[in-house]
Amino acid sequence: MKNTEYNNIKIKKISGAIGAIIEDVQLDENLDENTFNEIYDAFLKRQVIFFRNQNFIPESLLSFAKRIGTPIIYPFVKGLESFPEITPILKKKTDVNNFGGIWHSDTTYQDEPPKGTMLYALEVPEFGGDTEFSNQYLAYESLPDDIKIFLGKQKALNISGKVKVTKTRSDVMKHSSVGLKIDELEAIHPVVRTHPETKKKSLYINEAHTTHFVGMTVEESTPILEFLFKHQIKPEFTCRFKWERGSVAIWDNRCTMHNPINDYHGSRRLMHRITFQGDKPF
Repeated sequence: MKNTEYNNIKIKKISGAIGAIIEDVQLDENLDENTFNEIYDAFLKRQVIFFRNQNFIPESLLSFAKRIGTPIIYPFVKGLESFPEITPILKKKTDVNNFGGIWHSDTTYQDEPPKGTMLYALEVPEFGGDTEFSNQYLAYESLPDDIKIFLGKQKALNISGKVKVTKTRSDVMKHSSVGLKIDELEAIHPVVRTHPETKKKSLYINEAHTTHFVGMTVEESTPILEFLFKHQIKPEFTCRFKWERGSVAIWDNRCTMHNPINDYHGSRRLMHRITFQGDKPF
């Protein structure tokens, strides 16, 4: 039975807050415009969408991705030789750290952070390696009004070299670094962001990259930020996805955070990642 919200796709929500699996769709095929439009609508409404049993090669992965947005090159890790917009994210059996293994929104240290990210699973561990996602619309909406007013006036500095996230990159950087200094990038963004398509407001800070409010010191900012970092990931805002070989996730970096869980030591995991060009947050 099809979901009554759509005519061409069937979706299955995986939590009350965020996320949906879209069933019985092959993304490497030439999807008609109506089907693709419903997929994109689900992406905006559920913030992260998942697919099972996909069969991409780099050409078809990149071809489908271009319907979502404009693929861009990730700044720190080498892309595939013939497809530089596709970044292989490999955790070897001997690696200890999980790439990006901390709650974050991708590359908020850039002036124009990515619109979204697409991840395709080629090799997965027998168990573990799930990814959590958190709805930052809900994180903002559930705050008291006086805190919303305060945060609505604030901007914050985001950096690429914050210690916690730098550690998570260390193993991948050993074999795939492009040579960029880990602390080379930084950007200032509003703490409360307005989504350019849905027009909804969300919290736009994260533990991995945000250091302090502009006009305040790190010491002054830390108690407020620590409260918000914990608030952003309350269980009622989240979902959790179990990867299988051939799984795909596409998430909206403008209103979500994610956290890949590092609980599969001694196993190999390989993903192909594409990030999409974004715009300047407002």
